[in-house]
Order: sequence, then structure tokens, then C-alpha cells
Amino acid sequence: MRLGARMFKTGLAVALALFAASIIGFRSNVFAGFAAVFAMQPSIYQSFKTIVKQLQANFIGVLTATVLSYSIGNDPITVGIAVVIVISLCRFLKLEKSAVSISLIAVISVMETTDMEIYLFALMRFSSLMLGILSAFIVNLLFIPPKYETKLFQSINHITSEVLQWLRVTTRHLSDDPSLKKEIKRIGSELKRVDEVYSLLAEEQIYFHKNRSMRARKLVVFRQLIKVTNKSYEVLKSIQSVDNRANLIPELIRKNLVKEIDIVIHAHEHILLGFMGKIKRDEEHSIQYLSDSSIPKLVDGLLEMYQANESDYLTFLPLATILMSYHHELEHLQRLLNSYDQFHSNEKLELIKSRDLE
Repeated sequence: MRLGARMFKTGLAVALALFAASIIGFRSNVFAGFAAVFAMQPSIYQSFKTIVKQLQANFIGVLTATVLSYSIGNDPITVGIAVVIVISLCRFLKLEKSAVSISLIAVISVMETTDMEIYLFALMRFSSLMLGILSAFIVNLLFIPPKYETKLFQSINHITSEVLQWLRVTTRHLSDDPSLKKEIKRIGSELKRVDEVYSLLAEEQIYFHKNRSMRARKLVVFRQLIKVTNKSYEVLKSIQSVDNRANLIPELIRKNLVKEIDIVIHAHEHILLGFMGKIKRDEEHSIQYLSDSSIPKLVDGLLEMYQANESDYLTFLPLATILMSYHHELEHLQRLLNSYDQFHSNEKLELIKSRDLE
């Protein structure tokens, strides 16, 4: 879906650039289309930054090509020299690859053979490339604005649901180990993509001052949601790593371990459902789930067994530590949501209008 939207936006930007170039009467519309392709970005903010950088790159390419054409000529060797100079300047200015590509297109397009005055030809090429860049920005800004909040929340909810399901199965030794390893690897890749989407969301600028405080708090909540999901994922990985040694610990401690995992899973689900608006946000209820936890006692029990020279029990301490950290981050998430409600009671975190993520 992400690739399809990007393809559609690029096609629309190219069509807009070519159509506008034909109306204006540029001799060669193709350069506007090339510029639109390189200028397409995944977010409005990145598209804005691209305009600035590609304006610089376009100016560098056109200016270099014009100066060399007047002073030396436009033979192939001179074109090659111009390309080297432009790449060096762009690298010195630390321009991104798409901007370098625009500058090279500008060089080659200006230094082609023409009967026009070089400065007029260069101006026309500069304008054609800028038209393509602006077309890409307009498409991003007006036609298909990205909805990163919805996309991010859907991804977090989907991954969290999968992790919690695997936690329930694995703690009761019902999972197939090869399948679980494969799923853990896949979920890890999805979590990396979630971080990418969050970065895009964080880059989007607030254009009205009154919204900045709300946006900042919302970003903090999203960051904590991602952190909590990562903690649940770490618990799953830790359980998988010690699953075949679970029979080493006494049955009572093993039951307590399953109980503690069930408590944090239940609290995590309750907080997420409240976040979606599918149930009433009940802070006391969620905190009650977590306050029922006795993870410190579980850690103390494992330490006592280790101190009794039973070193095999040490392998379970990382799991208990991660579980404690998961518990702590859930409490912090609940406090953040309560704070958000307090300061922005009229702006709930209901990102899906239908309240249905499917």
C-alpha cells in the first residue's frame, strides 16, 4: 500500500509537470518530468526541504553549465568537466542524491547544442526543472497528504497484538519453536519500519502556534507506545531463548512467572483499547492491573536460587529484569495518556474515525 501510494503520487506529479510545461510552452517538457520524479518525497516536510536543496542544486548546475559554455564551449569533454565540478560542489554542500541528480540533469540539458542565446536557454531549462520540483511539492501538499498518525497507530496496534498473542502461547509452551523464531525476526523488521514512520511524523511541522503543544505531547505518547511495544517484543525474545530450560525452575516460581506476564499483557491490552476509544479510559483500573504485580518478589526468588549455588537459574534473571522494565514503561504510558487527557481533553487520541483498525 505504501509503495502503491508513492507510485501514484509520482505519476500524478509527472503528469502535472508535463501538462504545466506544455501550457507554458517550454521546448522540452521531459526535464520537468525528470525533476518531478526526483523531487517526490514521502512527507510534506521532507518535500519542503527538497525544494530548498534542489533549488540550490538546480542553480549550481545551470550556473556552472552557462559559465563553461560561454568560456570554453559545450563539447563532450567540457560537459564531463562540468559534471565533475557540479558533483564536487554538491558534495561540499552535503546535498542529497536526488538534488545531485537534478544538478546533473541541469548541466546536461543546458549544454546541449542550441541556436538560442545560452543565457536564455539556461533560464528556460532552470524554469523547466523548477516546475517539476514544484509539481511534486503541490501533489504532496494538496492531493494526497500523508496520514502518518493513522498509519503509525495501525502498525503499533497490529504488531502489539501479534506479540501479545505469541506471549500467551509461548508462556504455556504451546508454540512451535521454528515458527516462533521466524515470527520474531519478521516482527523485528516491522518494528524498524514503525520507527521510520514515527520519524516522518516527527518531522512534520506545525504551522499554527496553538497546535504545537498538543502535537508535542502527542509525539511523546506515540514514542512511549512504540517503546512499550518494543519492551513486549524483548520479553517475547527472552522467553523464547529460555523456553527449553523452563523445567529447571520450581513449578511455583514458573507459575508466578506466567502470572506476572499475564498481568502486564492484560494491562497493555486495556491501555491500548482505551487509547483507541473502544473502551472507557479507566486509569485506576489499568493501574490496578499493574499494582497487582509482584515482579520484585519473582526476581528475589530467582536470586535466592542462584545464591544457593544453582547457577542454572541465572539464565532466567534477564527475563525477570526485562519484565520489570516492561511493567515500568506501561505505568509511564498510562501516566502520559492521563496527562494528555488533562491538557487536551477536546483532542482525544482517536485516530481512526470508525474506531475500527481493520
